[in-house]
Amino acid sequence: MSHPGEPGTTTFFNWTSTSTTPPPCDLNSPANFFFAAFYSLVLVVGLLLNGFTLKVYLCGPAPTGGGVGVYLKNLAAADFFLCLCLPLRLAHFTSSSPSLQRSYCHVGAPAFYLNMYASILFMGYIAGNRYLKIVHPLGTHVLQTVRAAHLVSMVTWAFLLAMTCAYVALWSVTQRTVAPREHSLRCEVLHSQQLKTFYRVAHGSMAAIFLLVLCSLLFFYRRMSRRLAGAQRRQPVTAGSRRLARGRRNMLVLMGVFCVCFVPFHLVRLPYTFLSDRSCQLNRVLFYVKEVTTMLSVLNVCLDPLIYFIFCKAYRAQLG
Repeated sequence: MSHPGEPGTTTFFNWTSTSTTPPPCDLNSPANFFFAAFYSLVLVVGLLLNGFTLKVYLCGPAPTGGGVGVYLKNLAAADFFLCLCLPLRLAHFTSSSPSLQRSYCHVGAPAFYLNMYASILFMGYIAGNRYLKIVHPLGTHVLQTVRAAHLVSMVTWAFLLAMTCAYVALWSVTQRTVAPREHSLRCEVLHSQQLKTFYRVAHGSMAAIFLLVLCSLLFFYRRMSRRLAGAQRRQPVTAGSRRLARGRRNMLVLMGVFCVCFVPFHLVRLPYTFLSDRSCQLNRVLFYVKEVTTMLSVLNVCLDPLIYFIFCKAYRAQLG
């Protein structure tokens, strides 16, 4: 066994790296200050918009709308909590403190992704609920009830919290201690082999959930478009066709926000997770492309109030 001070071996804390290990990529650049400025702006705007939304839902009269009202409140909460994760993300780009970087990787990043995927799932639930309202306009499907919405919301948060807690716990018992020269903006350099495997499985699972929600949105929009076209062929101007047209327009807005914010991120996320270790140049390219698409995903907290406006009468009344 090699000992500190022997040729070819350098020991830092409790992790040893040999001289044959390739040097880590330097991901620090002036772009990091641009990222920090962007997140600062989103933090301020997002807290104002989503703080107002939560005030409408929690302090005003109880919003009507059945299950949709429940999902809208949970979506607003997910967006608000995501905003609270942004200060650690700011520190991730602006501070060179190893303790702050570890705090972000240990707690900030998992909480950030927890709330991102909560937003994705609740947007899917809102779309599904409105689709059922269009398909069954004269009745209430069991999945449209407030009770079912509360149950689905609790199961969703429990599932996402379980995934996050498993990551944090595994991090706590397997974290690598890295040398100062290996400090990087990539949290993956701190991952043990067990945590790296869990990380890839978790992101693969979340990508599958995203794909399921995206396909569901496309299916709902297509079915609503076909129903609207059929209704307009039979009777061009009726209350039913106007309701279908309004429902399709609302679905298009929701799907537009969803695609702009989350599709680019997921096109890059899996290649970044599985391929960024191949070479330093590929690592650097994927890292910055991933960060740009993450910025788009964070815009969701500023765009979701548009969804609250078109789906919630109480929200529109407060603005009026």
